[in-house]
Order: sequence, then C-alpha cells, then structure tokens
Amino acid sequence: MQKIVVVIPTYNEVENLFALTAELFSQPVDGLEVLVVDDNSPDGTGQLADELVRHYPERLHVIHRVGKAGLGTAYLAGFDWALNHGADLVVQMDADFSHSPSYIPKFVALMGEYDVVIGSRYVEQGSIDKRWDYSRRFLSWWANSVWTRLILGVRTRDATAGFKCWRRSALEKIYLADICSNGYIFQVEMCFVAEKLKLRMLELPIHFEERRVGKSKMTTVVKIEAALRVFEIRWRDQHSRPICRTNSHRQPGSNITDL
Repeated sequence: MQKIVVVIPTYNEVENLFALTAELFSQPVDGLEVLVVDDNSPDGTGQLADELVRHYPERLHVIHRVGKAGLGTAYLAGFDWALNHGADLVVQMDADFSHSPSYIPKFVALMGEYDVVIGSRYVEQGSIDKRWDYSRRFLSWWANSVWTRLILGVRTRDATAGFKCWRRSALEKIYLADICSNGYIFQVEMCFVAEKLKLRMLELPIHFEERRVGKSKMTTVVKIEAALRVFEIRWRDQHSRPICRTNSHRQPGSNITDL
C-alpha cells in the first residue's frame, strides 16, 4: 500500500480545517495521511489541528511554525517532512476548499504513468467559479496564458496551480534546497523546474471553487510582485539539472526569497 501525504499550509483557516480533514479522510484512498503546516495562525488553526490529531491518530500530523513564514517555505517544509516519513506520493492543496478533495482519487490513479499531476483550471473541461469578477479572471488568465509562457516558456497551461500530486522520485529530482521562491510564485518555480527536468506531467481538469469561508490572501500587490519575480526564476533556474536528494547538504527553503 502506498503512503500518500496531503500537505496543507494554513494561516487563519480555523473555519475550514475541521470540514476539510473530514472530507479528505472520507475519500476512497488507502494510505492517505494529512500534514497541516500552520504559520502560528492567530485564529487558533494550529490548536484545532492539534485537537484533530486525537480524532485521527497516526493519520493527521501538524508542523507548527513561528510567525507567518510564507506559502513557499510551508510547502518545502511539508515536502521534506513527507519524504523523511516515507511518502510515496505527496499532494499539495489549499485549505479553503478551492481544491476539492474529491479529485485526489483521480490523481492517485494516474500516478503510475506520470511524475506530476496538476489540477488545472485552464485545460479543456477545467473551470473557475462564476463568482470571480472579470479583473480576477483576466489577471489569472494573463499570468498563465501569456506572462509565464512569454518569460519562462512553460508549456503547462495552469503554471500557478496550487493543487498537485507529486511522485516521491519527482520531488527527489528537484533539489528542494534550491527552490527560492516564497508566496504564490512558488507554484510557478516548481512548475518551471519540473519542466526543465523533463518530468512526466499531466494537467487534469478541475473546477476551481471560490473559498467557502474566510478571507483570501491573494491581494493585488501580491499578484504584481509575483509577476515581477518571474524574471528571477528565469535567471536562477534556467540550467536546472536533476540532483540526487541524498547529496543535499542544506535544508529545503534555507535560501528563501520572501514574497
């Protein structure tokens, strides 16, 4: 039986976490575990996660981090924990129900053929919540269909997607200690490096739902800065090559650039 770890970074997601973990553990997937990486949420998300550990012993795990250290470093910490604890597959997803847990069985079923499966909004049959306004739709489309393709040459249609399933071997090929992006641009850098390493990638169409409760962390300032960071990714990772993880002498995220 494969061990599958779902990594969920959280910051002020106390209203979503209970329902999300219940839905995750209801999926028909053997060997599924959940890792919550909480950035010291002031709303009590971390404390709720600790309480949920008692409901799901040996299946739910929590990393508590000091302060709000960012999305990228949260995922890198989660990936490192999952690999060190024997994960065969690692799923990354948001905590706000914009990514439905119901897609995870489909991800897992495809992992025999692919290194990375991406939950994509921008392939045929993919869709976005109708509650998105025009400006948000346009900016997201422009970032994926124009900007990242123009600057980085990525072929992935949803390069900013945060819903992915990784094979262990894929994450081991990516030298995680050299992933420098934090914030939402982290998704783009991981996609770019995966393509440079010629990993087998598939975009699976999903419906991206608006968050059910709580407030989005994606502000206009964050979007603009993320767009500018694309140039850094091109300069830094253009010569990416596979490096065996066992040769790493640094911890993932040790050279993070804040965003």
